[in-house]
Amino acid sequence: MSTEISNKPYKVLNRDTIKYIAMFTMLLNHIATVFLTPGTWLFELFLAIGYFTAITMIYFLVEGYHYTHSRKTYLSRLFLFALISEVPYCLAFTTKGVIEFYGLNMLFTLCVCFGILYVLDTAKSKLAKVCLVILGIIISLFCDWALLAPIFTLLFVWAGNSEYRTKIAFCLSILIFGAFNFLGGLGRFSLAANMLYALLSVIGMGMAAICIVYFYNGKRTEKGKTFSKWFFYLFYPVHLLILAVLRLVFIG
Repeated sequence: MSTEISNKPYKVLNRDTIKYIAMFTMLLNHIATVFLTPGTWLFELFLAIGYFTAITMIYFLVEGYHYTHSRKTYLSRLFLFALISEVPYCLAFTTKGVIEFYGLNMLFTLCVCFGILYVLDTAKSKLAKVCLVILGIIISLFCDWALLAPIFTLLFVWAGNSEYRTKIAFCLSILIFGAFNFLGGLGRFSLAANMLYALLSVIGMGMAAICIVYFYNGKRTEKGKTFSKWFFYLFYPVHLLILAVLRLVFIG
């Protein structure tokens, strides 16, 4: 996806650097969700910054689908860590008691999006593609970033290697996400406050768009490739488990 835009001098961020930023912003989002009081400025700020992560993960999933050496291995590894992460995910975000089902975690969402990519790539008929993509969208309703993640995936597939289309894909994703938040805020805030809430909610996604469109060079890090790859997979369940333990100790 990035071949067209990788040779400009200001493209200084590689894929791994952006992913490290995404891990940090996700941590802020999850700290807010578990420990901070909804409606406070710090809660809303951490939550908004954390939205950097999901769209970044989806962008790199679409990119990785086309460049991976083995799609089977890629999906198997993603699904394995989704399974490993599910109990820590539910433990971390349970609001009453020790554990309750909180939905399927983001790695399951990425598995669904991977399935959509596979369908678009291999299905023979348009009808089969449409039906299976709709099925994937329905399955996503049980996952984190329901509906939105498949929509973002389809937009990035449409964008392909075009920088212009990638900008449009990010802008549409941000508009759709902002609209979702605006609709979610109806009845909770005044009209002016709700518009401000919707605008602030897209800060993280806007940051992701800027990083990828204007500063991503299309390359991986030269050093520590293996470390980075496994760090990104392990960070998700490990940080959720730590948050879960802290929640149980300090909140109960």
